[in-house]
Amino acid sequence: MLENNAFGNSFRDYEADGARKDIVEQHYKLSHINQTYDFVKRMREEYRKLDKAEMGIWECCELLNEVVDDSDPDLDEPQIQHLLQSAEAIRKDYPNEDWLHLTALIHDLGKILVLPKFGELPQWAVVGDTFPVGCAFDKSNVHHKYFKENPDFNNPIYNTKNGVYFEGCGLDNVLMSWGHDDYMYMVAKENGTTLPSAGLFIIRYHSFYPLHKCGAYTQLMNEEDKENMKWLKVFNKYDLYSKSKVLVDVEEVKPYYESLIAKYFPAKLKW
Repeated sequence: MLENNAFGNSFRDYEADGARKDIVEQHYKLSHINQTYDFVKRMREEYRKLDKAEMGIWECCELLNEVVDDSDPDLDEPQIQHLLQSAEAIRKDYPNEDWLHLTALIHDLGKILVLPKFGELPQWAVVGDTFPVGCAFDKSNVHHKYFKENPDFNNPIYNTKNGVYFEGCGLDNVLMSWGHDDYMYMVAKENGTTLPSAGLFIIRYHSFYPLHKCGAYTQLMNEEDKENMKWLKVFNKYDLYSKSKVLVDVEEVKPYYESLIAKYFPAKLKW
């Protein structure tokens, strides 16, 4: 799955030889073996307590500087730069959609799950492409071969096309592999964000590449999902493909994003 961004660079080339190739493949091997239906249920129950910390959104953005994403074959810049690069690129092209600027800023905040205070989860349970559990693992998933070692792979309850779900059930009713997407979605929703449903949809499914790049699992979507998908496709161009070695001046843009945070979120959130 090779794409070019606005800078003419290639991204998401999982076969290209490079320093990070082996790290990335090992990441997906562990993810595909360990992300079972039961594991996801346990994680959701544990993190739904939101008992790890209380802090504001910008505070969390700064925490993210300590995180580097092992699933990313492209860059190893601090995460806050990726957030701001995405947000600033969208802000330039969609100046009137301030909720989308903020969604870009916060979409990856769930990566704090790798830090000790938030459970120090292994990277395979935090980052990387996401996929439904409880139904067959579609062949479009990157490094699909490793799913054969997942206990759910041969379980007749989980290994049919729809598994425990039904056509048109809506993605809200589907358990996704556990990671930063689902965690941040849970944090935003439980803390009463006023972001529109498209913003929450982007947060929860921005790593769901089998769906939005390959068209897999579409039978599970309802009408609201299909509407929200339009915005996810817009966002996706800026998520991965705004990555650049040109860094954003954090202090210069901070007041704008702080004003958006105050508009759509409480001052302190439970995490």
